[in-house]
Order: sequence, then structure tokens, then C-alpha cells
Amino acid sequence: MIKIGLTGGIGSGKSVVSSLLKVLGVPVYIADTESKRLTQTSPIIRKQLISLLGETIYCGEEINKKRLASLIFNDMECRDKVQAIIHPEVNRHFLAWAAQQTVPVCAIETAILFESGFSRSVDVCVTVYAPTELRIERVMLRDGITREEVVRRINSQMSDKERRKFSDYEICNDGKQALLPQINAIIAGISPSEAFAVHPRR
Repeated sequence: MIKIGLTGGIGSGKSVVSSLLKVLGVPVYIADTESKRLTQTSPIIRKQLISLLGETIYCGEEINKKRLASLIFNDMECRDKVQAIIHPEVNRHFLAWAAQQTVPVCAIETAILFESGFSRSVDVCVTVYAPTELRIERVMLRDGITREEVVRRINSQMSDKERRKFSDYEICNDGKQALLPQINAIIAGISPSEAFAVHPRR
């Protein structure tokens, strides 16, 4: 089983690439979605977050999202401690999920592939890249927020230069270059089985 780590900054188009991978028959683990779910349901995460932040971090069975956000956005040390609780559980869940897949290639989509340490659990790292101005336009349109807010979000993430330095492959999503041939070329280059289909399902 070859595991692909798919990453990219906000507005780069990771989700579009993930969707195309799924069409090509590659299962994709969406780390952000699973992280939120596990924060709600994992007894290990719950116990450690309560130990760190107190009982009020949960409201019954639900995580107190507003309180958690206020704590981690205003205290970098607290954010790092919370991530040190959540990320290992997400990583374990991903590896268990990957072990259950029956095709030669699977993937994990995450904006923090390198920052979280998830990159150590994959075989190939792929960065989705798009020009900064295009990313800004996409996020403003998608989220209905100001240019300044988008720029703040971009600046809070790892730079494209760093991602590319750590990545094995790059997919350019500039709206001009077709994505499918780029994705097919990567899968064809890493697939351990010639029988693995890299053509859209009918």
C-alpha cells in the first residue's frame, strides 16, 4: 500500500484534487473532517483535553468549540499542546484506515502534512500549488471574507516554498494546466501495480 500525503495552502485546491483522486479509485482520508469527528468522539482525546483545559472544554458530549477556539487562537503554547493531543490520534486513525483499504494507493488530505508530523506516515508527499492572487480570489469568493483576512490566513500557514522543499511532487492548480494528467502521471509513477486503473470510473 502506497500512501500519498496531499497538502497545500488555503485556496490551493486540495479538495478538488482529492475529488479527482476518488474518481480515479484512490480512497482519500480527509484529516480535517476526521480530526473534528475524533475530537468529539475519541475518549483518549476527551480525557487529555479535559486534563489540559478543564471540564468546561466539553458541553455534554460536544466539544465547546467557542472556548477551544478562544484558547488556542490567543495562546500559541496552548495550541501546540492541544495539537499534540489530537494529531497523534488522527495519525493512528489514518494508519488503521489505510490498512483496511484494498487498492494499491490511498491518500490523506491535510493542510498541515508537515507541521503535524503526518508526513512521516506516508510514502509520497504531494503539494497542490496555485498563485497567491488566485488563492486569495478563491477564498474571498468561497468564504465571503475580506482580502485582508485571507492574507492573514495564508501568512499563518507554512509557505509554498517550504511545502515544495519537502514534497516529492507538485500539482499546479492555476486554472490553466489540466489537473487530471498531472494526477495520472503521479499515480502511474508510484503505483506498485500495473493493474491499478488510473482512469475515471464509468
